[in-house]
Amino acid sequence: MKYLIDGHNLIPHLPGLNLAQIEDEERLLALLQEFARLRRCTIEVFFDKAPPGRAGERRVGNITTHWVAEGKTADSAIIATLQRLGKRSVEVTVVTSDRQILAEARKLRARTLRADEFARQLQSARAPKPAPGAEKPERVSEEEVEKYLNLFRKNRNK
Repeated sequence: MKYLIDGHNLIPHLPGLNLAQIEDEERLLALLQEFARLRRCTIEVFFDKAPPGRAGERRVGNITTHWVAEGKTADSAIIATLQRLGKRSVEVTVVTSDRQILAEARKLRARTLRADEFARQLQSARAPKPAPGAEKPERVSEEEVEKYLNLFRKNRNK
């Protein structure tokens, strides 16, 4: 599965992240890298208002980051990517809460997921899973313990 994610649209939906933080994009990328690894998917994330000298595309693992230059928007870059994909856009899930992007994605037959819904998936993918066998053992009654002890004693005496 492949995701196209509107990064600045997703950040406000994640606990502990907000757009006022200096490292908000890097923290989001770290979460997305873990998600991509666990879900075995590829992700393209788009950020607008790239800092000077940072505009362009960078790839790390299963994540491609698009830093959109000043004067352009991540929205238009996501739509352009979908249009470039053409018929293959059906293989993509677009993550945003922007109505214009959602409408264009649906028109191009891509799957859509609102940012708040994806944020919940992202958090549940990170939730620690209980280790196999970590369930609490069933309690054994005193009578059962005595029954098995007697059985083992009889077998040992044979």
